[in-house]
Amino acid sequence: MPILDSLSPRALAAPESGIVEVVNYARGREGLLPLWVGEGDLPTPDFINRAAMASLNAGETFYTWQRGIPELRQALADYYGRHFGTSLPMENFYVVGSGMQAIQLSVQAITSPGDEMVYLSPAWPNIAAALEIAGARSVPVPLQFEHGKWSLDLGRLEAAITPKTKGLFINTPSNPTGWTATQQDLRDILALARKHDLWIMADEIYALYYYAGGRAPSFLDVKDADDKILFVNSFSKNWSMTGWRVGWIVAPAELGQVIENLVQYSTSGVAQFMQKGAVAALNEGDDFVRSNIAKAKRSRDILCDALIATNRVHTLKPDGALYSFLKIDGVTDSRRAAIDIVDKTGVGLAPGTAFGLGGELFMRACFLRDPVQVTDAAERLSRYIQSL
Repeated sequence: MPILDSLSPRALAAPESGIVEVVNYARGREGLLPLWVGEGDLPTPDFINRAAMASLNAGETFYTWQRGIPELRQALADYYGRHFGTSLPMENFYVVGSGMQAIQLSVQAITSPGDEMVYLSPAWPNIAAALEIAGARSVPVPLQFEHGKWSLDLGRLEAAITPKTKGLFINTPSNPTGWTATQQDLRDILALARKHDLWIMADEIYALYYYAGGRAPSFLDVKDADDKILFVNSFSKNWSMTGWRVGWIVAPAELGQVIENLVQYSTSGVAQFMQKGAVAALNEGDDFVRSNIAKAKRSRDILCDALIATNRVHTLKPDGALYSFLKIDGVTDSRRAAIDIVDKTGVGLAPGTAFGLGGELFMRACFLRDPVQVTDAAERLSRYIQSL
């Protein structure tokens, strides 16, 4: 028997990321402007690195709390108090090995094989993959795209709910579309979850990247204490820590032992020196985050203004997140177009096919980069688009 035939069907069915496929195709090329993945161009700030190194030098290299060190859980509670106006105790916060693991553990906690999870599409491809690998069924509900803007059709969302549905996965602000739920949207979604006794998995990682000022509306603004909501989040975007792989879950305290057990039998916890770096990020990093947001807004305007000026691109400036999700006239195969664009312009974009239902004709560009680089990328893309 061929060795691959002996593997689990779920493992074999795990798809290659359409984003990574294009990245691997052109990685390392001279003059490349990589706008394809969701990260900025700055390394982790020194104050975070110093905190982690101090922990290492102090010999903090042993097993540690599966729920996260108390210092970090309290720092998370304080961070939410500052930015979300909450008074949640540290018992509601659980440290995990990345935002991706936060999603995986949440899926394991609330779904069984054969259950369904409904999510808004286009979406980050890892969401559907995490559900399918766990044996659950991912059910996409496409956002509406009209006049360059994305919106939620609540009736379509409710129509996707079946007796097998266990929850709704809501990412706002959205990767890749930039769609940002209003408080009324959140109230409507929450009412739907209550009506059908569903969990909500809320991915609000881009909440501070909201260009109308302040932060984006959050389920924390509208929820009651007994609502069934799991918040999944990560240190990656706000503090330039994509390679650290540290995230967290906000959940009812009653789930504490369940989450601790799931962590124990997966990673057994996040290294303490990494958690000490995360403490520094939360306690000392607000100025860095504000600077990153200002840079993202400036680069968003540069990129979107240039693309819209071609009169060949369908998009608007996104309300939130880090991405322009753009549709170019005449492009019918976004994967092929992404390959062609990187070959002819040296600009790396993610193909919309990677983001599932509703995204097939689009491409995603991450604008969390130096405005000079984004200006260069915008000029290259504009010339390419005008040549079609």
